[in-house]
Amino acid sequence: MKVIGFRGYSGSGKTTLVEQLVARLKRAGQRVSVVKHAHHAFDIDQEGKDSWRHRQAGAFEVVIASDRRLAKIREFEVQADPTVHDLIGELSPCDWVLVEGFKRATLPKIEVWRASTGQAVQYPIDPRVVAICTDSAELLPEPTVLPLLDVNDAQSVVDFLLGSGERFAYTAPGD
Repeated sequence: MKVIGFRGYSGSGKTTLVEQLVARLKRAGQRVSVVKHAHHAFDIDQEGKDSWRHRQAGAFEVVIASDRRLAKIREFEVQADPTVHDLIGELSPCDWVLVEGFKRATLPKIEVWRASTGQAVQYPIDPRVVAICTDSAELLPEPTVLPLLDVNDAQSVVDFLLGSGERFAYTAPGD
């Protein structure tokens, strides 16, 4: 399994890029999973639905399955913040895991940056950034030898990933 993270501020285009990469990698014959960091209390099931009712009744985990999909909802009995490695460990085998939103994770990452957001770049202070995906390479405030990818050309990012895939081979901490 290969793992790559995507870091960038809100509005930089991370989610759109990851969505495009999933589709293109799948077309290339790859099985792709995504790990996404969410903030605070979020919900994937709806009030009144069976899974919601079971959680409200106190179930620790609810697994919902049909002939098309499976979802697992786990309630933390004590507030917890699982690491990206914990979440990767929950996944079924796949070729690629695209990680969005775990900016401090100990994983190789592509920084998604747009000058129009007004946000600072992170590659000078994050040694795990392996490439920069941007629509404004000429406006990068710090010189870099990192590969520059076009955020508006998802295929170039796929080519970069597939062309250097072994670089992203995942080993869980402690393995």
